Amino acid sequence: MLKEIKCFLLDMDGTIYIGEDLLPGAKEFLKNLRQKKLDYLFLTNNSSKHSAQYVEKLAQFNIHINKKKILTSGEATTIYLNRYYPRAKVFIVGTKYLEEEFLKSGIDLVDYDPDIVVLGFDTTLTYKKIWKLCDFIREGCPYIATHSDINCPTETGFMPDIGSFIALIKTSTNRKPDVVIGKPNKHMIEAVIERTGCKKEEIAMVGDRLYTDIAMGREGIKTVLVLSGETKKSDLSLSEIIPDIVVNDLRGIVSILKKE
Repeated sequence: MLKEIKCFLLDMDGTIYIGEDLLPGAKEFLKNLRQKKLDYLFLTNNSSKHSAQYVEKLAQFNIHINKKKILTSGEATTIYLNRYYPRAKVFIVGTKYLEEEFLKSGIDLVDYDPDIVVLGFDTTLTYKKIWKLCDFIREGCPYIATHSDINCPTETGFMPDIGSFIALIKTSTNRKPDVVIGKPNKHMIEAVIERTGCKKEEIAMVGDRLYTDIAMGREGIKTVLVLSGETKKSDLSLSEIIPDIVVNDLRGIVSILKKE
């Protein structure tokens, strides 16, 4: 199943680590990829941070990488905006780190009269921000979400993610996002292909969530589910989204690669 794969897309929360705990097999898996000269890209829907922060986070686990090995849904959103809405004025609901990502990409951020609005995973969210966003959405502004995860895993359980606020905004404005960028949507794959130069059939997604990571398979890539995060084995019997491969953790993929 994996012998044609040239690039592995790696989810982080629930796959590489949970909170401050490194998950079993993570270092061994990355070492195996380097030995086999296989490419990899850390892919996260968490748009509350930028790539440099994830480099620092991984370094805490003694995993040292270049920030070009990280692709966040926030960065993928900037790629989408620069491609389809060049020179647009953007109102964003997001952390200062997401704002920095947008400014670094040359995007013009405004508080009034935007051409388009973007909802990110904002752990600094205020009532004023969400109120202003809803006003712009009611006025008919194009509405983009960086991703649609409902919850974000932590070492103590789950915290509400952007999908929860998409539901809140839908209740208030009767509108869903016109475009969602992050996993499992095609715009994330387009950003991956632009970054890596690989074809879809040469890419495999490794992650712990059926509705984001594994649903990427609908875009024509292979998928590997790890049972080290959100999804449990019992969930598979109730799901329409089925992975190509299921392993307990990253050690299972190491075993498969060694056999192949």
